[in-house]
Amino acid sequence: MSSNAVSPKETPPGRLAGRWVPWLVIGLWLALAVVMVPLSGKLSSVTTDRAVDTLPAGAESTKVAVLEDSLPGGEDNTFVFVYHRAGALTDADRATVQRHYNTLAKRYPPKTAAAGEDDDDSPTRLSTDRQAMVFTLDVSTTHGAPEALVGPLRDAAKDRPAGLQLEVTGPAAIDGDLDAVFDGIDLQVFLTTVIVVTVLLILTYRSPVLWFIPLVAVGAAALTSMATVYLLVKGFGIVVNDQNSALLTILVFGVGTDYALLLIARYRESLHHHENVRVAMVHALRGAAPAIVASAATVVAGLLCLLVADLNSTSGLGPIGAAGILCALVAMLTLFPALLVVLGRRIFWPAIPRFNAAVEAKPGLWGRLGTAISRRRWVATLGSLGILGVLAIGLSGNTGALREQDQFLSAPESVTGFTVLRQHFPELGGQPMTIYTRPAYQDQILDVVKRTPGVAQAAPGETSGGWTDISVFPADAPDTAAEYDTIKRVRTAVHAVNGAEAIVGGPSAENLDTEVTTSRDEKLVIPLVLAVVLIVLGLLLRAIVAPLILMATVIVSFAAAFGGSVFVFDTILGFKGVDYSVPLLAFLFLVALGVDYNIFLTSRAREETVRLGTREGMLKALSATGGVITSAGLVLAATFAVLATLPLVMLIEVGFLVAFGVLLDALLVRSVLVPALTLLIGRRMWWPSRLSRPVELPDDRRPLVDDQEPALQR
Repeated sequence: MSSNAVSPKETPPGRLAGRWVPWLVIGLWLALAVVMVPLSGKLSSVTTDRAVDTLPAGAESTKVAVLEDSLPGGEDNTFVFVYHRAGALTDADRATVQRHYNTLAKRYPPKTAAAGEDDDDSPTRLSTDRQAMVFTLDVSTTHGAPEALVGPLRDAAKDRPAGLQLEVTGPAAIDGDLDAVFDGIDLQVFLTTVIVVTVLLILTYRSPVLWFIPLVAVGAAALTSMATVYLLVKGFGIVVNDQNSALLTILVFGVGTDYALLLIARYRESLHHHENVRVAMVHALRGAAPAIVASAATVVAGLLCLLVADLNSTSGLGPIGAAGILCALVAMLTLFPALLVVLGRRIFWPAIPRFNAAVEAKPGLWGRLGTAISRRRWVATLGSLGILGVLAIGLSGNTGALREQDQFLSAPESVTGFTVLRQHFPELGGQPMTIYTRPAYQDQILDVVKRTPGVAQAAPGETSGGWTDISVFPADAPDTAAEYDTIKRVRTAVHAVNGAEAIVGGPSAENLDTEVTTSRDEKLVIPLVLAVVLIVLGLLLRAIVAPLILMATVIVSFAAAFGGSVFVFDTILGFKGVDYSVPLLAFLFLVALGVDYNIFLTSRAREETVRLGTREGMLKALSATGGVITSAGLVLAATFAVLATLPLVMLIEVGFLVAFGVLLDALLVRSVLVPALTLLIGRRMWWPSRLSRPVELPDDRRPLVDDQEPALQR
């Protein structure tokens, strides 16, 4: 009989083991579901991707967007209609273009004449090669959002002669096509994630029923988190965009399933030693809960560091993600254990853990790996660092910022339209800037802008509410370094006009301000995340050396994951850059979530070190946690890989990078590098805690010397 076995007649320890407690917990969750489930469905109603909501409040382009919203008629959506024919346009073609403009202008009356008109005030413009015509249409936001307008506008221009091609492009058309990608993304991500997690749980447990219980608990956590985020938005005005909403689902399912795997492993182990399932669960929670809570605290602390970010969409992800992690934590430490206890041992069928069953003495895969690492510590350390270093070389690849037009996996009409526009109208190939100034300075500002290098054309607009606007067309392609330089020169020029109030915005200016703000946020958030996570690890392990070593391995792992991913993006997938938001998001997730697995491993190692010493403690921890942590890593990587199924390059990059990084961390860093470093450093790993000093142990628990084989249990 196991020395840890409990007599069947033993009174369960503590009131938590009472028979009524699991049923009470389940009842409370059912009552909570009555309130939260209806609220979870309202989250989509408060998500927003408007520039004025997601841009940094102090950015110049934000001020332009706010001003446009406040002026009579609201902000305009600018669409550009580009007609072209392989040969010269016919008279019928030109008449059709004019007819289309007249029809659309009557339906959506412009506030001003179209930008880029000829001197004869014609609303349409013919290219110098006579193969294309173009007109712009400014549609007030009172008629609807870009995604609601772009389809009807394209349909309205379908009646045209054979061979006359049309692309509807412009800033609003790109926004509309981008929003179409996100249409229904929450449901798609939710269902895909559920399917992926279900398949992995079935493969992990090879049980026809056990997989369903973690899924129920994680699903409850996901719905509760959605409702919680909805309440946060309504109460505190937090910005939630479609991207953050999708990440919320991924986070909750990923970490929630990880917690379930860790708890089930401890519970199964405890069932061998305790006949009463409630007693077994109490012991399992005592063993697993501290690591799970520490893991959640680390991720939450890292996410809340985003609150210092200036970009609204980035800072909003902090409380959104933290709410999701906390909901997952509460569900997996209350509802999930209650369901397991109520269903009893039979939930593990057909591999039901029996009370007092003999535990296999053979080392198993992870025991054999630990033995191999123990014998060749330097080889394991240098080999792991070598692999990570080779992967990090990929950082020398194309890490340039991804243009907005290159975000689509398959280029929509709005993107191909810009290419056609630049081919036939080079002077109109950039996205227009919008300048707002006081009417008294309009002529002076207009003259300064026209003389600014990189400006192809500038035209005055209308005056209202004490402001006048000027439309400026850069000569360079949208979202390029050359266009951004032009925007900077224009801002410098108009700000130099004495006494003039002038602000420069527009789609490309918004992208520039977002990129600049994200770069500034990275320099602030990344060191803060490292400091906060280091403090959490220090408090958990009550040591200084171990947290520093773990943080160093996580940073090296991130560099390798990023480098390897850049190589895939550039060489294999052919992406034209890395979205500016990807490095910060990937760093946050990989550091916070990567530390999770080190917490699971080192917390168990610390627990075993008290009994067995540093060397035996780490080997026992690796043997005991190797399988469950690897399974958790596979599940978390698979949930983030769901993002790679979406037709948007930015989400593919985030999904692939985080999934690859999690696998790298779970299979190499946590499984080989961390154990090897711990064995090399020895008890000094735990300095200055008492574990760093020799501990006198009974003879039967005295650690083996280095030349002895470790006695491992599976």
